[in-house]
Amino acid sequence: MSVADGGRQWPDEVSVENARATLLQLLARAGVPSDDARQLIGLLEAGALALAHEELSGDSVRPGSTPGDKGEPYESGRLDGARDVLEELGALAERTLVQAVGAEGEQGAAAERPRARRMEVERARVAVTPLYLSFTAVSELDPEVTDEVLAAVLGTMSPRQRAGYAGRLTEFAADHRARLERMFAGYGPDSAITMHGRYSLLHSATSIAVLERLAAAPRELREEWDAVELPPAWLDGLTTAWDAPA
Repeated sequence: MSVADGGRQWPDEVSVENARATLLQLLARAGVPSDDARQLIGLLEAGALALAHEELSGDSVRPGSTPGDKGEPYESGRLDGARDVLEELGALAERTLVQAVGAEGEQGAAAERPRARRMEVERARVAVTPLYLSFTAVSELDPEVTDEVLAAVLGTMSPRQRAGYAGRLTEFAADHRARLERMFAGYGPDSAITMHGRYSLLHSATSIAVLERLAAAPRELREEWDAVELPPAWLDGLTTAWDAPA
């Protein structure tokens, strides 16, 4: 069944649960562990609620946003009601996110930075690849350690922070676009420096993810880097390319 609202038909609770169960079964057939699949679905649900909250937080809570003039008492009541609904919508988005990834803890505590799961690594890969390709071309020299590098990057964050990492990466790339363009032009796949091991990470999409963490959490990144025994020269080379004068 579905719920009718002004002539529209909305999926009811049973239909929503059916869709969720179907998606879980399809993901299981594709080899996605059930815990990862449930977290991914939970992030989608929390994100949909958060985006709805953001959209409705605009005109709906501004005085005079209702057509016509029905008087101050009506307007005041409407605004109070809209704010109450938005507050509950925000709380629902928060509860859904907590169910998916857990409550946020103190950053830096080992218990709050568990080892990255396969699905989290894949989400990071999906986020960073198009950003990288907006600056340079695919490299034939891309080191075959993408998962290890991304796991080290994600190891600097709590699950809650990982949930919003795609947005953080996009913001970082936008804020530093000119600098990234110069870096890849001077040291990336299309530059004269193509075989130097020190700059190998410039041939990987993970370079943008590593740079963002070098700026945001350098100590934690180096700890994770050493833990998975990645070449220290890669970090040094990336730092040299990033700091090169314009």
